[in-house]
Amino acid sequence: MITATIFEAKTNLSELLKKAQAGETVIITSGRDKKPIAKLEAIHPTPKQRLGGLEDPNFVLTDAFWEDLPEEELKLWEGEGE
Repeated sequence: MITATIFEAKTNLSELLKKAQAGETVIITSGRDKKPIAKLEAIHPTPKQRLGGLEDPNFVLTDAFWEDLPEEELKLWEGEGE
């Protein structure tokens, strides 16, 4: 959630609208105590894209994905070897 004063909202309205369109909620505040007075949300947020367009909700990217490749496989990716 993002918070912005009325002044900040007027100054950065385009950017705040982009964030709302991306699915963020923007709270607009007023006064020195920054009392919340309005909420900015997209009517039709842009759907979040999935990795590679995967549609399988059971797909899990495990920690093994981030591990270093074995040396022989790394050489193949770099165009060396076979």
